[in-house]
Parts: sequence; C-alpha cells; structure tokens
Amino acid sequence: MDTTKKKSNLGSELSYSVGAFGNDLFYGVIGSIMMFLTSSLFISGSKSFNDHMIATVTTILVAVRILELFLDPFVGNIIDRTNTKIGRHKPWVLIGGIVAGFCAMLVYTNLGGLSDSKPALYLVLFGVLYVALNVFYSFRDNGFWSMLPSLSVDSTGREKASTFARIGSALGGNLNGIIMMPIVLFFSYGSMHAHGSGNEHGWSMYALIATLICFVTIAVLVLGTKEQITQITDTSNQENTSFLGIFKVIAHNDQLLWVIVVYGLYCIGINLLGNLQLYYFTYILGQPAKFSMLAGVNLIIQLCLISVFPKLSKMFKRKNVFIASIIAMLCGVGILSFANHSVFLTIAGCVIFTVPQQLVFLVILMIITDSVEYGQLKNGHRDEALTLSIRPLLDKLGGAIGQGCVGATAIICGMTSGATASSITTADVFKFKAIMLWIPAVLILIALFFFMKKITLTEEKHAEIVAELESQIASQEVAQAEAKVEKDVKEDVFFAPVSGKIGSLSDVKDKVVKNGMLGKGVAITPSDNHIFAPFDGTVRTTFPTNHAIGLVSDTGVSALIHVGIDTVKLQGQGFNSNVIQGQKVHKGDLLLTFDDELIKKNNLSDVVTVTILNTAELKDFEVLKKVGSQVNTGDDLFKDEM
Repeated sequence: MDTTKKKSNLGSELSYSVGAFGNDLFYGVIGSIMMFLTSSLFISGSKSFNDHMIATVTTILVAVRILELFLDPFVGNIIDRTNTKIGRHKPWVLIGGIVAGFCAMLVYTNLGGLSDSKPALYLVLFGVLYVALNVFYSFRDNGFWSMLPSLSVDSTGREKASTFARIGSALGGNLNGIIMMPIVLFFSYGSMHAHGSGNEHGWSMYALIATLICFVTIAVLVLGTKEQITQITDTSNQENTSFLGIFKVIAHNDQLLWVIVVYGLYCIGINLLGNLQLYYFTYILGQPAKFSMLAGVNLIIQLCLISVFPKLSKMFKRKNVFIASIIAMLCGVGILSFANHSVFLTIAGCVIFTVPQQLVFLVILMIITDSVEYGQLKNGHRDEALTLSIRPLLDKLGGAIGQGCVGATAIICGMTSGATASSITTADVFKFKAIMLWIPAVLILIALFFFMKKITLTEEKHAEIVAELESQIASQEVAQAEAKVEKDVKEDVFFAPVSGKIGSLSDVKDKVVKNGMLGKGVAITPSDNHIFAPFDGTVRTTFPTNHAIGLVSDTGVSALIHVGIDTVKLQGQGFNSNVIQGQKVHKGDLLLTFDDELIKKNNLSDVVTVTILNTAELKDFEVLKKVGSQVNTGDDLFKDEM
C-alpha cells in the first residue's frame, strides 16, 4: 500500500500547500484595499471630500463583509451539494478564484478616472465589484479549506495536511507583506507621493502581479489534490441539508458553537491590530519600507514554528499549545505599547504577536475539522463544507470589523492622504494605541477564557468518535447486506478467527461493545497476530486504518471483528489487510495481521472483539467456549440458527 499511497498523499499534500499559498496571498490583496483607498486614491485638494469618500467606501466594505457572514454557511451547503468528476470542492476553488481575481484587479484602480470625475458612479461600481469579489472569494476559500476532512479522516493525518497547508499560507501571507510595498513603490511615479505610500498605478500593478500568481496556484491545486472517499466521508447516499437545516446543523453542534464564540472574538482582535500595523510603520515610525523587513522576519520564524506543530501538539496537546500561544501574543502587545519610535521594539513586538497566530489557527482548524465527525455522530448527518465554512466566516467577520476600524482610525487619528509621521500629535498616538493594541488585548483575553472553559473536543475524544462512527457504519452496512441474502433455516458453526483466551464483552473497556449495542459475541485476548475468516462469506466493510473488518456469511449472519480498543489512534500503523471490500472469502482465509507489540507499546489493549451484529434476528445463538478457556484458530466458537 504503501509506497504508492504515501507518494500519492505527499503529492496531494504539497499541492494543497501550494493552494494555501495562493489563498492567503490573495487574502492579503483583499485586506490591503483600505491602504490603497486611504493613502493613494482619494487625493483631491479637498480634505472634506477625501474624508467623505473614505467614510463611504469604508461603509461599503463593512456592509459587504457583514452581509458575507450570512452568506458563508449557504456557500458551504452549496459546496456540500456539489457532485462532479473532480470532486465537491475543486470546481468552486477554480470558479471562485478566477472571478474574484479579475474583480480584485479592477478594484485596485480608479475605474478609468471615475473616482475624481464621477464619484457617485465610482462608488456604485466599486460596491458592485467589491460584492462580487467577496462572494466569489467565499466560494474559493470555503471550497479550499473544506477539502481538509476529505484529505484524511484521522486527527494525525489532518495535522500533517494542515501543517503543509499552513506553511503555504505563511509563505503566501508573508510574501504579500514582503512584495507589496516594493512593487507599489517600484511602479509608482510622480513626486506627489514622496512620503512612500505609492500611487494608483503602483497599487494596480501590485494587484495584477499578485492575482496572476494566485491563478497559477489554483491550477496546481485542482490538478494535484485527491480526495479520499471512505465509509465515513462518503455522502453520496446522504440527503442534502436544506437551507433551513443549515442553522440546525450549527445549533446542534455545541463544540462548533463555542469555537464560533472563541475564534470570533480572537479574529476581531488580531485583525484590528494586524490591519493597523502598516499604519504604525507609516505614521508612527515614519518608515513604511521597514514593514517589508517585518514580513520577512515573520516568515522565517513562522515556517519554523509551523513545521513543528504536529510534534508540539503530540508533546503538549492542542489545548496547551493554544494557551501558550495566546500568552505570547499578549506579551507582544505589551512590548508594542512601549515601543514608540524604536524600530527594533516595534518589529520585536509585532513578531511576538504575529508568529503564534499560526499555531492558534492550526489548533482552531483542527477542532473545527474534528467537529465534522462530532456533528456527524450527534446529528446523524455529515456536513463538511458547511462546518468548515465557519472558520473563514469568522476570519471575514474579524476582517470586516478590522477594515471598518481602519478607515475610522485613519480619520480619527489624522492618518489620511498627505499626513506624515511628523504631523501626528501625541494625542493621536495615544488614541491610535488604544484602538490598535489595548482593545484587541481585551478581546483575546475573553476568547482565552471561553476556550479554557468550554472547548472539550480533544484529540482523544475525536478518536473515540471516529471509532464509534466506524462501528455504527459497519453495523449498518453489514445489516443491509445481510438483508439482501436469501436465507434457508439452517444451523451454522463459526470458527474462532484468532487464537487466545476467551473473555466476556461486558469486561471490554468500550461502552458500545460492553453494553451490547453491536450485538452478542466474545472478547479474545490474542496469543497470535493473524485474523482468519470464521465462515464462508463476503467482506462488506473495510477501514482505512485496517484495524477492523465487517463480514456477512453466505447464510446472512453479520459479524464485526475489531482488533484492540481505541487502536484507531494508531492510524493504521501495525495493521495490514489481506482483503478488499466486496471480496468473497472462505472459512480459514487470512483477513489481516497486526503488530501486537506496537499496540501494547502505545498503552492500548490488544483484545480482539468478535460480535454478531444481527443476533436479534437469530432463532438461536450460543457461544461454545467458556470465559477463561483457551481457543485456537479454527476451533468452533459460535453456533446459531437463522
């Protein structure tokens, strides 16, 4: 399996990382629109006219971003309903990315001089373009991030895929910061912008170059990624969620609701501070070119930190990583509060505040992704894109409020076109710090409080959920297959699939098995590491982790053989399957092997449970071996009569 599969997964993960690079690079393009508008577009001789235009476009931006919040869950539901040859997600990444790209290139212009000659018409056209930009970016962004649950069903695999993606995101987001001002200034002309914020031509070229790069990354993503279809992720036979049902899906998933509260407050805080960083460098330090230096330092440190996220998560657990990251960010706010005109302290404070955000993002992304299975178990319905749409929705909420505050802050603190660091008063600086630093710190602290008190979906909890889902799906599939088998009333004797010591299911440390929810059977403490077919029949259910197998006998008896307790946590390590779904098997055929030492090394139970899923339909069912006795492979274990 395994070399080919690993190469395939690596190629998919790398392509996903390239897609993340383009996604965050383009998000940076959207987030920089206010700087373009406030510093380089509205530059008439009338300050009142300039302020009026800035206030109007700020209102448009905030209104559109807030309206978009209500759109995102519907976008996610549309993606979940999609079924094409290239998957559910990639068509929307392609369409959304292309349309949003062309809209961005137009937004970064004066629309043929209309901003000066016909400002009312400019505002109307700007509003239409900005709406289209955000709607289609929503499809691109939701389509991209909602692919994650389809790339892997287990937490470890998802951490690896998300780490690749976040490396790409860090490169894209920080590259935007590195190249933005150099490109803007390089392509700007004339002397009227000597203070270093560039002019309309420079910003237009920046948008063009960044968007063309994003188009290339979309092509790599669409051609290079591959979605995994498993029993858990397959929704082909699932009813679509109605538009009214969207709100029920969210409301009935308590962990998702608390993530909304936590990440929503956090996003408002980091966007408010982050969107004002360039203003700090321009109007407090008076050195906007140093902003590129900050982006470069951030990039190097972030890449190192992101690459070790899986190890950090394993060593310290996600919850602790989140808490430590927030504490570090608050230390960064403290440094910035006293940095004043020091370039070193300003960059240090910004770095300490910004770098841990990558870890926070990954922790939140993992919790939201794992809440897909949490909601599936709780509500009986799988909604990948709808659930994953919550994360970009909250990012956009923070971005909307952040952008709105940027425009207002620019006016309140006198940081509009023509202003310089020397024209900013001490009172302006104090007001600027209160908005940029202290309000975000309070919001982030509140988010931390709710995270510690209310988020309970840990890695261990998710592994239990996946195991329970697998058991449920196995029971359903073998029961459905069993119902299709034509049965004659006859007595069957089933062999023991593994050698070992017989135990009772009631002693197994798994509530689903222990309480007989799957059916009657036995637990065997194995003395061998081979699992054999107990009867003639068909393999009806296999699992990506190869730790369990569902069978239906030729006479219609359904059985589930599960190796170990919570062994789904091993993510397939130590398990090798010899059969595939739908394969006919004969009594005594080798089904799978397992590494008993590896299971014990990870402090897991190696007990093999054998349950008959449709015991309620049997006229007679008898276990032929007593608890505590030894059994060898091929010994008679069960007797039943259909």
